[in-house]
Amino acid sequence: MREHTVGEVMTRTVVTTTPGTPAQEVARLFGLHRIGAVPVLDDEDRVVGVVSRTDVEQRAARCFPRTDMAEGSGPVVRDLMTSPAVTVHPEQRVKDAARVMERRGVDRLPVVDPEDRLIGLATRRDLLRVFLRTDEEVRAEVQERLRRAGEGLAVSVREGLVTVSATGAGSGAAPPDGLAGLVASLWGVDGVTGVVSALDPPRPSP
Repeated sequence: MREHTVGEVMTRTVVTTTPGTPAQEVARLFGLHRIGAVPVLDDEDRVVGVVSRTDVEQRAARCFPRTDMAEGSGPVVRDLMTSPAVTVHPEQRVKDAARVMERRGVDRLPVVDPEDRLIGLATRRDLLRVFLRTDEEVRAEVQERLRRAGEGLAVSVREGLVTVSATGAGSGAAPPDGLAGLVASLWGVDGVTGVVSALDPPRPSP
C-alpha cells in the first residue's frame, strides 16, 4: 500500500496573519473566511505561531479591558497566539500527521519547508479524506481487486468493514492459498477498517 503524504492532501491557499495584527481584525478574518484559526507569519513567511478564534474570544476578553478594545489599543496577535506552532513537513505521512493532531488536540497544522516558511495547511478534514470513503467506493475497489478470483465471491461493506463470502455460483475461484492472500491484501485498501472472510474451505465428500 502506498503511503500518502501531507503534501498530497494539504491546502495550498492559506489565510494568514502577522504578529502585529489587531485582535479585532483577525476576528473579522475568521468570520469572513469561516475558519477557526490562522498561522502567524513573520516578515520572511516563517511560521511563528497560530492564533485561533478561541484565543481571540476568550483570552483577549479575559486579559484586556473592554475600554482598550474600544479605543483601538487592545491586544494584537502576538499577545494571543500559541507559540511555537506545531508544524509538519510535506513529506511526512498522513497517518503520522493525524497522530500529531490527536496528541496535540489541534484541528490544523501549518505545513512548512526546511526553513519553516509556510507552504500550506493540513486540516483534519484534509487528512481524513484519505481514510474516509463511502462504503460504495470501498466496495468498488475491493471488487476490482477480487475480480481475478472469479465470479463466485460476494462483497459487502459496512462502515469500512469488508466481508467476503462465497455466492455458490461459478467455479472460477482462485486456489485457496492465493485467495487467502488476496483477501488479506484488502487491508491495504484506503477506507477499510476491517476484513472478515466467510469463505469456508470445501468439505470432503462423505
